[in-house]
Amino acid sequence: MKESDSELKQGQIRFVLIHPTHPGNVGGVARAMKTMGVRQLTLVAPQVKLPNEEAIRRAAGAEDILYTADVHEDLDGAIKDCHLIIGTTARKRSIRWPQMTPEQAAEKLWDESRHGPVALLFGQERSGLANPEVERCHYLVRIPTNPDYSSLNLASAAQIMAYEVFLKRHSSLGTLQDVPRYADQESMHRFYRHLEEVLLDLDFPIARPPVILMRKLIRLFNRARLSEEELQILRGILSAVQQHVAKKS
Repeated sequence: MKESDSELKQGQIRFVLIHPTHPGNVGGVARAMKTMGVRQLTLVAPQVKLPNEEAIRRAAGAEDILYTADVHEDLDGAIKDCHLIIGTTARKRSIRWPQMTPEQAAEKLWDESRHGPVALLFGQERSGLANPEVERCHYLVRIPTNPDYSSLNLASAAQIMAYEVFLKRHSSLGTLQDVPRYADQESMHRFYRHLEEVLLDLDFPIARPPVILMRKLIRLFNRARLSEEELQILRGILSAVQQHVAKKS
């Protein structure tokens, strides 16, 4: 039986748990996802391997989500084919990143899942997303909480976001937007490496390596959301710059 467009899009939305430490939380996330029809769970370097008795108990009937979960050693492997990455965060960042509400994030995930995999990242339970993980994100989403007690359990955060996706799916306003084919994360990662190489070739900035500068440039291009064609144009420009520098040296 052929899958409907709605079912296909649900399968393209990937909930990614980075370094989860407690198997019960993984099971809780699986349960939260299944109740709202989100089925693609990805784990990055989990401390406890699945299947796990505690995870299965907390899944409470959502064991199929656990058994079909993808497991990767690093984040880049987990999201390399994704063209949209949104990270959940509860704390302020030294470098401001574009932010969305849960409702806005769910709408973005749902609308862009028509073109391929999209990912929603959840950081480690105690520390959240690290800066290198934030740099992979086009947007951050913050779930509003009581300022006097803002602690939100991983499974609870996943439940809220899965519910927002569920609402988007069943909304009468859920018409598809015409969005371009954005470059996936693997292509963007190669572009950032190429850009850094050119900056070093040009001795810009003088202070090396340009860690802070690259973080700001990554934020800029993530915000711009490059299409595949635009990315190829920029890579061509970078290659031309390198050839020009080589001729002068």
